[in-house]
Amino acid sequence: MFKPEDLARYIQEHRIHAQLITDLGDTPTVPAAAAALGVSPDQILKTLLFYIRRQPYVVISHGVEPVSVRALARHFGVGKRQVKLARPEQVLAELGYPVGGVPPIGHLHPHPVIMAASLLDYEVVFGGGGDARTMLRIPVQELLRVHGPVVMPLFRK
Repeated sequence: MFKPEDLARYIQEHRIHAQLITDLGDTPTVPAAAAALGVSPDQILKTLLFYIRRQPYVVISHGVEPVSVRALARHFGVGKRQVKLARPEQVLAELGYPVGGVPPIGHLHPHPVIMAASLLDYEVVFGGGGDARTMLRIPVQELLRVHGPVVMPLFRK
């Protein structure tokens, strides 16, 4: 299992413009993390793993909004039943980090990335930093540079 130290090493080795913020205290929810950082809850990311047609995809989204399975299914031209959120043990096996601390970068196995279009409204966002007490501050443009993600609407409207 990776830890914040592994993420710090990844950031340095890949010359990524990002910063780990440590010892935030207990931030089990998006509102708690936003309050601890003094930012909008919409600037807090969640990094999820979905299986679409049994293939893994990393989905980077706002922490407060549920990702629309329908939007993912429509994008891939499949039925909703072919889009599954990964179980915690799958997340750990594929990404190397436990649920609740998954960063948007530096995963054990690289997978295609889908990013919420609404994140483009922000200059800087904050994601998991490798554990429940660490966050990663990263410019949205850096996420785009690092991943070259598919950017699409991910929420119900």
